[in-house]
Order: sequence, then C-alpha cells, then structure tokens
Amino acid sequence: MRLLDQRQIRRPILSGKNNKMSFGQNVSATKIELLKFKKSSQVATMVQKILDDKRKVLLKNIEEMIEEASKARGGIWEPLQDIYKSVNEAYLALGSDTVDSVAESTPPVMEVEVSTRRVVDVKIPALSVTEKDTKSMPYGFADTNSSIDRAAKQIKELLPKICKAAEYENSIFSLAKALEKTQKLLNALENVIIPQYQHNIRFIAQALEEKEREEFAKLKKVKAKIESRKS
Repeated sequence: MRLLDQRQIRRPILSGKNNKMSFGQNVSATKIELLKFKKSSQVATMVQKILDDKRKVLLKNIEEMIEEASKARGGIWEPLQDIYKSVNEAYLALGSDTVDSVAESTPPVMEVEVSTRRVVDVKIPALSVTEKDTKSMPYGFADTNSSIDRAAKQIKELLPKICKAAEYENSIFSLAKALEKTQKLLNALENVIIPQYQHNIRFIAQALEEKEREEFAKLKKVKAKIESRKS
C-alpha cells in the first residue's frame, strides 16, 4: 500500500475533503475518528493473535492425526488381503449364489455408532463399534465352510480398525477446512485490515498535526496584529 506524501496529506485539510482509503468509506480527520481507528486496530490485533494461536493448534492436531491415520491404515491392508482371500475361496468352493444367500440372510452382529467431538471448536466425527451378544456364528453350518467362518471372524476383528482409520481421515478433512478458513481470515487481517487501520491512523494524526500548526500560525498572526495596534 503506497503511503500518501505530505502534499497529499495537506490537501484534504486545506480543501475540507476527507480521506477515501478506508474500505471504500470516507475518513474524517478528527480526534474522534483517530480514537475509533486506534481502538479498531487494537481489537484487530487481538483477533489476529487469537486466530494465529488457533492456526498453530489446528496444525499440531492435523500433524498428529496424519501420523495416527498412517498407523491405522498400515494395520488394515494385510488383514484385508486375508479377508479377500478367504471370501474368494468361499466363492470358488460354494458358488456365488450360496455365499450371497448367506450374506443376505445373516443378521448384523456389530453396530457402528457415530458421535461428534470438538477440537479447537471444530466438530469432528467419532466412531465406536459395539458387538451384539452372540456366542455363535449368526448363520447355519450346513451350507458353509471354513472359508466363510474365517472371513467372518477376520471382518469382525478388523471393523473397529477400519472405523478408526475412517475417523482419522474425516477428522483431518474437517480440521483442514477449518485451517483454510482461519488462514484466510489471518491473511485478510495481516495484509488488508490492520494495514488500512494503521494507514488511517497515520493519515489522521498527520492531518491533525498540520491543522494544529496552521491554527498556531494564525494565532501568532492575530497576536502580532493586536500588539502592533497597541503600539
């Protein structure tokens, strides 16, 4: 932002015009306006500090969750391959109709509950897996084999890990959106709003100083005339 030189600062005072560089609004060179902009600048600086602290906390949480998500993903790929292998063996041994029929007729034995928690005032999902009270396999053994049993057991063990990985992924996405919004607000404060307030404060302060000098010069002239008349 280019600062006004001394001649540009004097011109509004001498011609009675206002500064038009405050977010598209006129700025009157008065002490009330000066106090107003000083207060606004202080508030903007406080908000900048709060947003910067929030940005740092968001970054820290994102970094931690990325690390946890990486660990969670690493622990599910190998078991998933084993599950795919068991299911494929079941399809080959029993046929797709039998496996699909078993899958469709089997009641659910696990439930996934979705709740939310807050991290730096950002809502992120929390998934919890609960197992129903079943002591035996929820299907008959007549038309199945060990491959289906093995796949069912592996899925049962792996589902909580998959949900945890999904929880981390969604949390990272939510925190990243909040970080982007916070960074935009910070950029606006640092690059536009605070510099504009500071510019207006300098403009008004210099204009008032120039006005005081002019009034002082006028008073000296008046005093000199009065003294010359007396003599």
